[in-house]
Amino acid sequence: MVQSLDRSQGRSGAAVAAPPDAPATFTGNRALQIEEKLIFEQGQPGRTGVDLPEPPKVKDRLNGLRRIGEIGLPGLSEPQVVQHYTRLSQKNYAIDMGVYPLGSCTMKHNPRINEKVARLPGIGDLHPLQPVSTVQGALELIDQLAHWLKTLTGMAAVAMSPAAGAHGEMCGMMAIAAALEARGERRQRTVVLAPESAHGTNPATAAALGFTVKPIPANDRGRVDLAALTAALGPDVAAIMLTNPNTCGLFESEIIEIAEAVHAAGAFFYCDGANFNAIVGRVRPGDLGVDCMHINLHKTFSTPHGGGGPGAGPVVLSEALAPFAPYPWIVRDGSGWRIAEEGSATLGSEKAATPLGRLKAFHGQMGMFTRALAYMMSHGADGLRQVAEDAVLSANYVKARLQDVMTPAFDGPCMHEALFDDGFLKDTGVSTLDFAKAMIDEGYHPMTMYFPLVVHGALLIEPTESQAKEDLDLFIAALRSLAERAKSGTEAEAFKAAPRLAPRRRLDETLAARKPVLRWRPSNNPPGGDPLKQAAE
Repeated sequence: MVQSLDRSQGRSGAAVAAPPDAPATFTGNRALQIEEKLIFEQGQPGRTGVDLPEPPKVKDRLNGLRRIGEIGLPGLSEPQVVQHYTRLSQKNYAIDMGVYPLGSCTMKHNPRINEKVARLPGIGDLHPLQPVSTVQGALELIDQLAHWLKTLTGMAAVAMSPAAGAHGEMCGMMAIAAALEARGERRQRTVVLAPESAHGTNPATAAALGFTVKPIPANDRGRVDLAALTAALGPDVAAIMLTNPNTCGLFESEIIEIAEAVHAAGAFFYCDGANFNAIVGRVRPGDLGVDCMHINLHKTFSTPHGGGGPGAGPVVLSEALAPFAPYPWIVRDGSGWRIAEEGSATLGSEKAATPLGRLKAFHGQMGMFTRALAYMMSHGADGLRQVAEDAVLSANYVKARLQDVMTPAFDGPCMHEALFDDGFLKDTGVSTLDFAKAMIDEGYHPMTMYFPLVVHGALLIEPTESQAKEDLDLFIAALRSLAERAKSGTEAEAFKAAPRLAPRRRLDETLAARKPVLRWRPSNNPPGGDPLKQAAE
């Protein structure tokens, strides 16, 4: 029996029976949920939403590579195109629709003031190839954002150009490699330590730079095992790459001891800043002994990430690594601003360090810089501190309200995300995946599942500071209802059939991964046929 929350009973979470399936309709639609065909299925030859003049005849310079058939694009009128994409958008879950509990992702509301500022004349219409004299305000904006980042992290310098978190990791680790090279130790120090709860990009970044990755286990409290870390340190270790708060949603309580041990061994401390949202305004990573840390502007300072959209991953650097910051640098000369593309930085009193060169074209993601600075200035120092406090409060509220029906992975309070294992589903016939799919029928995007890998059947929930308490209450009530249904021992098959109310039912994900259908073909063109060739014939 499909269960749903009875809205007439408010936020109590009382469940009532609902019809198992809506009746069939002539159109295939379910009220306002429109059954939408692929755009290729809707297309008609010769139909178009625009009138273009006949192109002039030109000399063929394609060297015999001219297309001999139709390109295969669908033909639709303008209203059809608008309706199609509007209907598709209504099938997507979004942060503007409700709670988006993906753990380790910080999917929070993007204030609309950010969007307004990013579209202002002189900002929204900037071109990366404009003369420097015409973008003085933009350079000042970037410099002001850099100042905020250095102030919030307690670090000496910041590289603004990295395009996203993983790119920022690469930048930070390249700075560490350059510092070791300057010390004459690059070939000796070839090992990077990575806790088992690290983000997957950490070991990947280290390996891409030629380092050997050595995992460090967690203790029974979900934090780095200090004894194991100390035992792994030696003259061959270049750095540790540690996330704090870590991917289990826990603050590394021995972070000072970890930093001291790493530095005593002559290595550097790289901190993954993906979870900076939990401590911004509360703790300065530089005070903890961090040498470099990337910051996901698109996570900590508003705009939700995802879908491959524009991100930004500036990297803050300690005094030891600042001289190796990549070009370009923004420099204030007199009353103006310029971009430095060459030169060296002083390294101590003995010699100059060589910066990394360029990491990417131009100087980073201007749209994200603008949104992040708008977010910082609208919140102020006290507001940013409250961001972290509210995020941590929300996560602990969710954990406290669910810990009697679900199984927390670790004892004690958490930081910005609550982590559960699948212990509460033992012997129910319901898996973590089944539980997550059932959440879709309740109107929620599932939390992060099966990550971190150190927790069996993990369910990682991050309720950000931008969620209202009553929304969290309803979310909690829905999860409690699902947990109690799973434990009843009578609904395993219903869970395995979920989602039942979504536009599409559950896929065979294994088959889809191994035999994906990557190309649409018309019904009269079976696999093996070539529609372009047939059109030419």
